[in-house]
Amino acid sequence: MSQIEVRELSKEFRQAIKKPGLKGAVQHLFTQQYRDKLAVDRINLTIEQGEAVAYVGPNGAGKSTTLKMLTGILVPTSGSVRIDGLDPHKDRIRNAQKIGAVFGQRTQLWWDIPVSESFSLIRDIYEIPEPVYRENLAIFTELLDLNDYIHLSGRKLSLGQRMRADLAAALLHNPEIVYLDEPTIGLDVAVKEKIRGFIKHINREHRTTIMLTTHDLGDIEDLCRRLVIIDKGRIIYDGELQAVKDAFARERVLHVQLKEPAPGLTEVLGRLPGVSLGEADRRAIESGGKQAAVAFDRFLISAGDVAGAVLRAAEIVDFRIDEPSIEQIIRRVYAGEIDLAQAAKGVS
Repeated sequence: MSQIEVRELSKEFRQAIKKPGLKGAVQHLFTQQYRDKLAVDRINLTIEQGEAVAYVGPNGAGKSTTLKMLTGILVPTSGSVRIDGLDPHKDRIRNAQKIGAVFGQRTQLWWDIPVSESFSLIRDIYEIPEPVYRENLAIFTELLDLNDYIHLSGRKLSLGQRMRADLAAALLHNPEIVYLDEPTIGLDVAVKEKIRGFIKHINREHRTTIMLTTHDLGDIEDLCRRLVIIDKGRIIYDGELQAVKDAFARERVLHVQLKEPAPGLTEVLGRLPGVSLGEADRRAIESGGKQAAVAFDRFLISAGDVAGAVLRAAEIVDFRIDEPSIEQIIRRVYAGEIDLAQAAKGVS
């Protein structure tokens, strides 16, 4: 049995329809109108122990609703969820011992007491053995730089400090599964790096299963090998992160800096299959420029062949090759530029 098993899972909400103003409020008091909103639509998903899975989609796609059903906060309308064989809603206490959760917009720290006291309360709630608690607290303090603010109350923490403290709080009891909903939202680069390093540490050292939802696609590339895309409540892609790039990221860009002007380079590049040069780069080279960005389709020509053609026409001082980021690819999915039926099949 997989660690997380989801079968035909759906969640429907009933939303009240109210007209604006006092008149609308009075009308709703006597004649209520509602509409049904299907947030999650018959999804199937299995996750094995130790996987780090990115669960992404546009706003309102059903990501947070799915996580809340996996944690037992919400009851599914239909379908089933099993976490190590447990129903997370019916077996909430036993399930809570196995999981940790961080919701970027919410905190589990007590607002008016020091962070260290919040940790002590969590130790008592989860009945964490004292040696385990002390060992974990020491490791987390070092990895997340907790020493500078562990004596402060929750209300006095900055966003970055709170997120790091929340991560530690969610993991003190050594959960087997961690759900992270926007764990780096609004954080600066340095804090993001610490949090990502910490998540990679627990995934690598403890084989903790990670399920991550985020709009920061740098988190995805840094932390996850598997990508699940949900749109309008349905999973449209589930596979290796690299497979998404292989399927949809055909274009590479070779940036070159030349030692001397080479006006004839544009003619050379024009004869290569799958190679294109922007109009600005074309004009710059023909007028004596020494830099160019050469785009090419990697399925039609290799980077070595493109570089070799440039070398035969000019002397290269420096070069680099840019690949499309997963961010660019997923933006195309959100914008509808990639056909969702094709995405589900994993083809371009």
